[in-house]
Amino acid sequence: MQVLDDADLDMVAALQLAPRAPLNVVADVLGTSASTVSRRMHRLREDRLMRVISTVHWPLLLSGNPYVVWIRCEPGKVAAVAAAVQDVPEAQSILVTTGDADIHCTIYPLVGTDPRKLLTRTLPGIAGVASVQSHLVLRTARRAVSWRIDRLTKAQAAALAAYASPAAASLETLTDPEFRTLRLLFDDGRISAADVARSLDVSRSTAYRLLQSVLDGGAARPRVEIEPAVLGYPITALLTFDVRPRHIPVALAALGAHRSGRLTVMTAGPASIIHHGVFRDEEDLASFITDDVGALDGVSGFAMSVALGVLRRQWIDRDGVLLGRRRHDILHGAYATAG
Repeated sequence: MQVLDDADLDMVAALQLAPRAPLNVVADVLGTSASTVSRRMHRLREDRLMRVISTVHWPLLLSGNPYVVWIRCEPGKVAAVAAAVQDVPEAQSILVTTGDADIHCTIYPLVGTDPRKLLTRTLPGIAGVASVQSHLVLRTARRAVSWRIDRLTKAQAAALAAYASPAAASLETLTDPEFRTLRLLFDDGRISAADVARSLDVSRSTAYRLLQSVLDGGAARPRVEIEPAVLGYPITALLTFDVRPRHIPVALAALGAHRSGRLTVMTAGPASIIHHGVFRDEEDLASFITDDVGALDGVSGFAMSVALGVLRRQWIDRDGVLLGRRRHDILHGAYATAG
């Protein structure tokens, strides 16, 4: 695995806070030059270690809340089943795991998707699947867009705050030009007004207004996509918690605020809360269980599995820690279908 140096890590940390910050701003914050930041970004992109993409506001994309899905496979069939799941456009992330299930995925019911057919026929019908268990997401306390490494000083973070994306969305419907702009941001979170203008054949001023509308309204939230292992967090753990009902809100908030969290949700399933976390090593994970989880009231039990391999995150297929050449275009036709 390619190891990032301290300057790379600082740059990633800055971009996690402000993915669209101008290069000269990032350079000033980090005490370097814009050309150096540009070279480092280009190298990481060319080496398929980092991309800046955008997370789309769920209601604009989905016909309902996501599902977390666990798949048990027949002996020797895990690789074949995982490859088949990669052909399912609704599968936003796919991990091969230890534990009772062999594959974990998050399923996003895109506009036009029949969730019942997908969960009861399509996935169970894949050759080699022994069983499928799906849990509807009820509430979300943490998404991967909020996960970041802690390397910057308070002063550095404050200098970047003005360039951070809105955390909440206010734009619930899009015009056709806005949706076409959203599609461009989906794959390139740092796309410029000039590039939008060329792609949409509009004036630069119009492109700038479209970008600001989509970004300020929270329809697209730019983010750094990089495998946590590259940043020193090689362990991805998937934990399910049984929590007594009256304690769920506090436990959900605490787990969602934990530094490890990439996805923390309340689900309609056997477990009340599912938490995906990334950890530096086994001791880091052990301390999370004994110290942080151990301090929570109302937790009556938990189960844990660990990712043996990450095959997809954010609709980007992985080759180890390397990102795929392109992102699955799950937005294709979605707006027209919704209309």
